[in-house]
Amino acid sequence: MSPDATGADSRLAQLEAVLAGLGNVVVAFSGGTDSALLASVATRVLGPDRALCVTAASPSLAAAEEGHCRALAGEWGLRWRTVVTSEMDDPLYVANGADRCARCKDALMVALGPLAVAESATVVLGVNTDDLGDYRPGQAVAAAAGARFPLVEAGLSKADVRELSRRLGLRTWDRPAGACLASRLPYGTPVTAPTLRAVDAAEAGLRGLGLREFRVRHHGAVARVEVADDELGLLWSRRDEVVAAVKAAGYDFVSLDLEGFRSGSLNRLLARPARV
Repeated sequence: MSPDATGADSRLAQLEAVLAGLGNVVVAFSGGTDSALLASVATRVLGPDRALCVTAASPSLAAAEEGHCRALAGEWGLRWRTVVTSEMDDPLYVANGADRCARCKDALMVALGPLAVAESATVVLGVNTDDLGDYRPGQAVAAAAGARFPLVEAGLSKADVRELSRRLGLRTWDRPAGACLASRLPYGTPVTAPTLRAVDAAEAGLRGLGLREFRVRHHGAVARVEVADDELGLLWSRRDEVVAAVKAAGYDFVSLDLEGFRSGSLNRLLARPARV
């Protein structure tokens, strides 16, 4: 057995031990690579009776994602349901300040709390060790409300999560990193349902053209498209279709960000000195 394989087996065993020690869990299941691995392993280790996988249905969830989660649940034998979250009722969330993620996680924990009580369970989130280095205030809110991060406790990085998912045959192993639709709005731009729908429609259009790793950032009438370097050729070859798809979502102008795709790119503005 290769050293890499031995390391992967060890990390998987550690994740299994963390989950076994928790007993019953409620998995916050977005369908992304991290939460998918967590849901799959939790269901295998604990059994579906002790692992409930829950997808938060809200305007910030891309329309296709609920169906994706439902499909995975059916394929993998997950005990799955959705729950409606109420972050859009929170003026602080709608105002989209630097604590927006915290307000969202607070709404998620409020929604998952009664389920956890009914299940005598611990809420677990698919946070990996790489996530700890980004600005994600929601993690502290979730932890304060009693959530656990088994991937972190097992020492799993994003690369580890992808490798373990691949080894376990999970089709989510190479799924591009995702984030809630509200993350496409600059801080200070109010979060509204029509704006989230516009972003969702624009990204769905680009995904339909074959792009995989990208973001559509909302700047009023302007959509700023970030795309991975290795997909620039595809985007450029289908430029007219890209423009048409984004404009069909309601934008007047379509711009290409020459810095390319960067997860959490709008967070970098928080550390920049104010311009005068």
